[in-house]
Amino acid sequence: MGPDAGRALHPFDEARAAAAVRELLLALGEDPDREGLQETPARVARAFKENFEGLWKSPEEVLTTTFDIGHEELVIIRDIEVFSHCEHHLTPFHGVAHVGYIPRGKITGLSKVARLVDLFARRPQVQERLTTQIADAMVKILDPMGVIVIIDCEHLCMSMRGVRKSQARTTTSAVRGVLRDPATRAEAISLITKG
Repeated sequence: MGPDAGRALHPFDEARAAAAVRELLLALGEDPDREGLQETPARVARAFKENFEGLWKSPEEVLTTTFDIGHEELVIIRDIEVFSHCEHHLTPFHGVAHVGYIPRGKITGLSKVARLVDLFARRPQVQERLTTQIADAMVKILDPMGVIVIIDCEHLCMSMRGVRKSQARTTTSAVRGVLRDPATRAEAISLITKG
């Protein structure tokens, strides 16, 4: 499963999306022409275009800026907000991502790492794939000595429907390169969890 898994097959069709939302409202027994719902299909289509904009971007577009500064120690970006949608129910999940890497002399801007998280989160997703895609894109594009990605989220598909467990959280991790070494991994996890 490479970093490009989940890319869109074609550009977003806003009119088709709005028509589908209108059909869904009809299937629910609602009147899409009543006050309050008249603009809903178009609004939902625009929201989906924004919420899933990662389908039309590649990680290479995000990690375009690198700096050769000779830094070869751990870099951690903590508490990056994550908003995504479960691909099974299209319900949101949200939480935080922590991304760490040991550069091989080449670093990227800190905001670029947060944008990479957003790129993959803004697709229909499962958290496990999201975690893996971020780590694999970092490895492919930056060629660091090691990468660690930890994501902790609440899934509304589990909180507001089904088992309705609103306090449940899911934590996933992906570890690559020298960060697989127990001592190095422990240092990274210590820096991520402090604070």
